[in-house]
This record gives sequence, structure tokens and C-alpha cells, in this order.
Amino acid sequence: MGNIPHHFLGYWGYGAQHELEALLSSILENLSPNLSPCRGEALNPIWNVVYIGLEGHFGWQQKQDLDAEHLKFRSPLTPLKKGGRVEAPFLRGLGDLFCVSPKNQIAAISASGLLTSPDAWVSVQENNCLILGREPFGKMPLYWTQQGQVIWFASQLQLLLPILQQSEVSISGLYGYSCFSYVPTPLTPIKGVFAVTAGTELVWQSDRQSGILRSPKSKNIHSWREAPEQLTDEATAITELQTLLKDSIERQIADLKDEPVAVFLSGGLDSSVVAALLVQAGVKVRAYTLDFGDVGISEYPYSEQVAQFLKIPLIKVAVTPSAIKNALIPTVQALDLPFGDGVCVPLYLLSQRASQETQVIFNGEGGDQLFAGWTNKPLIAAGIYQAENPAGQETFIQQYLRTFHRLGGYESQVYQPEVYAQIQNLYPEDWLLAALNRDECPSLLHRLRRASLMLKGAQNIHPRATALGFAHGLWVRSPFCDLPLAEWTFRLSGELCLQGACEKYILKRAVENWLPPEIVWRQKRGMGVPLTSWCLNDFWHQLGIWLNPETLRANNHFYPHIAAQIVEGKLGAAIQGRRIGETLWLLIMWQLWRSHVLNEELGKQSLDHPFWLHRWLWINYKKIHNL
Repeated sequence: MGNIPHHFLGYWGYGAQHELEALLSSILENLSPNLSPCRGEALNPIWNVVYIGLEGHFGWQQKQDLDAEHLKFRSPLTPLKKGGRVEAPFLRGLGDLFCVSPKNQIAAISASGLLTSPDAWVSVQENNCLILGREPFGKMPLYWTQQGQVIWFASQLQLLLPILQQSEVSISGLYGYSCFSYVPTPLTPIKGVFAVTAGTELVWQSDRQSGILRSPKSKNIHSWREAPEQLTDEATAITELQTLLKDSIERQIADLKDEPVAVFLSGGLDSSVVAALLVQAGVKVRAYTLDFGDVGISEYPYSEQVAQFLKIPLIKVAVTPSAIKNALIPTVQALDLPFGDGVCVPLYLLSQRASQETQVIFNGEGGDQLFAGWTNKPLIAAGIYQAENPAGQETFIQQYLRTFHRLGGYESQVYQPEVYAQIQNLYPEDWLLAALNRDECPSLLHRLRRASLMLKGAQNIHPRATALGFAHGLWVRSPFCDLPLAEWTFRLSGELCLQGACEKYILKRAVENWLPPEIVWRQKRGMGVPLTSWCLNDFWHQLGIWLNPETLRANNHFYPHIAAQIVEGKLGAAIQGRRIGETLWLLIMWQLWRSHVLNEELGKQSLDHPFWLHRWLWINYKKIHNL
């Protein structure tokens, strides 16, 4: 394909132009001290474009050929100076000008590299109006902050940090992260910086006479909504679904020539379907799979079975504790936002390996969300119980919150007093309300699917997959993130998604001749990342560094001895077994994000923790102490 992924940064509004240009130039110099933009050359007064590639590399491009025929906002954006202050909105920035459309789209970015369908965009209208938008699957993030009467926007959070006078952690963002393992939009982990919610546009209007920007208005551009008439005929559904799947693949391979593409193959149904569709379409496919060795749940035999059936090469990527440790900080930096899921570092390793042989990767992300593939049965039971017992102890939305298996409900044991006081008026259920809206999806299963798309998909799975791919110069394509396909699934009757105990029933019926039956009909399992084994064995001493009590005490957020509480099983009855590793990892990723994205000093470290001992000594000490 030739081009590589890169991000954009820009500003729009009223202010002192020379100060804003100086700040923009300073950001460029800090990104790459060895390069400076167009020194000694005249700059276009309207729009200067830079692309930022891997490891801070960038190049300057002057878009002097963008005349009024293509940029209808050119005349209104011409700076009118009075006393050193710009009296009309202007826009300048660094980033990629992917496309110029009739909608005055001046910057856009696509996870897939298919420029005809951007995932995040910036538009400027003739009536002094700025628009920031995202598509509904959430594949690319988009951030903004207001400084005075200027809106700064970027496709990467780290690009906005130099704009701020001080990067301060958002307590709301921290609390959301600790409940979900991601920061719920429109929050970010930084106070004063916000994210555009997937499926919406934010619109700013400016008052030319006063030089004041009005508060942005949020506009839904797409909503997942249950169709009024439900499809119940199985044969019709199978035929239509097969066509939709093939059409989605055709759209995703339209720009490919003879180069090979990668498929991240877990051996599960979704990634196997994507691999089968690519092979049917005549694409050269190389499959990549993870191997956790003896301590994890091995998916390799299933991946190997699929690869042999489809006659494609399979590359096994070993995920060892040493590989995880070496890739941990690069992963945190690549993710940009804190993500607490244990699959992130293994997926970083998978992307790293695939980037040696291809530039386009396909995954099966989104299949679970479309076809009710996560374990919905307990929630359905909870929904039925709630309908029959509306005065029960726990509401349905509280039941849904518990499916994240994070630190919601443990607030008094998790946070230091100052933070605990600040979150008393925050309710994580509020971040779930729009996704679980009964008006959009009256039936329970469609409501759960809508929530999965808006929460676990758009705010977690898809943006982190893109970030990890971009870190290695990879375009990321997810065939299940296809709007016609997704909208069609909201026409399906519940029985076609969940038939008895069989989840994703209609997808399995549609593809049962494309793959081995053992793959199609086997029960779904999550990726077997052995976090608890790693934390309690290989990373035992590292826990004392990553979650050091003195560091946590100085951060003034988490309880200083929370790591010891977790490994001793004292934090809560539900945090046992695999939940021990998941909870520790949640905290580790947050602390490393603060160190390596916010660049906070770690400060002094203390020894008032068990992790400086060998674990067997600590276990024996605890046994003797408890006698």
C-alpha cells in the first residue's frame, strides 16, 4: 500500500496567532528534535500539514494547491488581525490531510487505511462552525481541549499534553477506568481533555463579533436501534448473512493487490470466519496466533486446525513472561490511553511479529458484539428476575456493571480518603445508561448487544486494537465492523442469536460449511492470558516496583498497600483465582501509564511490602504468623 498510519493535531478558534504558531512549532521540535518544519520557507497562511509517523518521525507538507474550489471555508478562515489578535476563526495544524470532501472535511483518519471511509474526522463549515466526528464502532479516537477561545484537537491523546499548562489526572476518568478497565467517553484520564463519543459529532459555533466560542453541541449521527420487524426465518437469515459477510470482505480488500495480509487467528469462530472469507476471496493470507505455553489456555491446536483446513501458513508467537516484561512499557506508550485488559501486551507482540511481513492485518473483533457471543445468559436471567421483582436488592444495570469484574463496589478499600471523598457523587451506572436504553432496544438481547457495541467494543476493544496496530505501521481491518452487517443484526429475532444454550447460533449456521465443525460448534472461551500465574510467580518482585506503596502513597490515589491486599485475598471475596491477576494488571497498567505517558516521576520507593521476599518465604511467613 505504501503509506503508513499517522496522526493529526490542529487548532481552531480566536487567539494570538503568533503564540499559537510558536506552540505548534514547539510541539514539532519536541516530537523530533532533528527536524524542523520548512525553515526559511514561506508557509501557507491557511493550512499547513504534517504527518507524524512511527517513533516521532514526521514530514512537512505544504498544501498550497487547496484553492477555494476544494476548500469552501478558505475565505472565512483568512485571519483578520487587529491589535495582534485574530478576529476571525482560523485553523492550522499538523496531521494528515487524508481527503478533501464536499463536506469541508479538512482532516480525517482511518484505522483500515481505506480513505473512502474515515473513522474520525474534522470539518469546518462556512458559518464559522467546527465539527469533530467519529463513526459508531469507535475504531479511531478523537480528543479535544479548549484553551481560552481556541479548540485544540488530535487523534492521539499524547499530542494534546504539550498544549496543557499542567497535565492533571481526572478523578472521574480514574474512577471509570477502575470500574471498566478503560476510561468511559467523553472522559479521558486527563482533566480538561475530552474524547468524542463514537457515533457522534461535536459542533462548535463561533460568534465573530464577540470572539467567543459557544459550548459544543453533541449530535448523534448513528444509533444502534432494534428494527420494528424481526427476522425469524432461519433459511432466509442464513442466506442474507452469508451475502453480508462476503460483501463486507469485498469492501475491505478493495485496495489490495498481490501483497499478503495477516489474520490474527485465535482458533475461535470469529477470526476463523474472517480467515475463511479472505481465502475464498483469493487473498494471500498469513495467520498469526499466540502461544502462552504450559501456563495458559492453549488456543494453538484450534488455530492450527483452521490453518490446515484453509491451507494457509500459521506463525506461532510465543508469549513468555520475559517477552511480556520487555514489551510492557512499549505497549503502554502505544496504547496512548490506559487499558487494563491483560490481552493488550500479547496483542502488541502479535502486531510486532506480523509487521515484519505485511502492512494490513485482519481480526475477528466485533463478532461477539454483533451476534451476542459474550455470556449473556446470566444477564438475561437477571433481567427476567428484575422484571418479576422490581424491588430486588440489585438493579439490572448494577448486574451489568458487575460483568466487568473490576473494582466497582470496592471503593472504600481501593482509594485514599481524598479521592474516595471526590467520587461520592459519581455513579458508574450513569456511564451505562445510554447504552442500555430501552427506547432504542426494547427486547433484552438487542439491548445487551447494543451495550456491547457501545461499551466493550467502541470504548475498549476497537480503539486499543487500532493503537497497537498503528504502533507497528499496520492498517487494522475488522470485517465485523461493517455498518450494513451490523444494522442487519438488529433485525434478527433473539432465537436466531441465542438458541437454547448455543450462542451466536445464526452465525454458526451460516458458516458451518466454511470451517471444521469442531471450530464452528465448540464453546467460546476467552483468551487464556495467565495473568495470575505471571503476577504471583514471574513478576512477584516487579509488583513491589510497579505498585510500590511509597509511590502509591505519593500519587494519593490508590490505597498504598492494595497490591498486598489483593495477593492475600483480603480485598474482596470475588477477587480470587484469575481475578487476582486481572485486578493487579489493571493497577499496573494505570501506574505505568502515569510514568511513561504522563512522564510523572516515580519518586522514592519503600520496602514495606512482601514483594522483596521470595514468594515461598512470604507464604511460609504468613502460615507461621496465622498460627
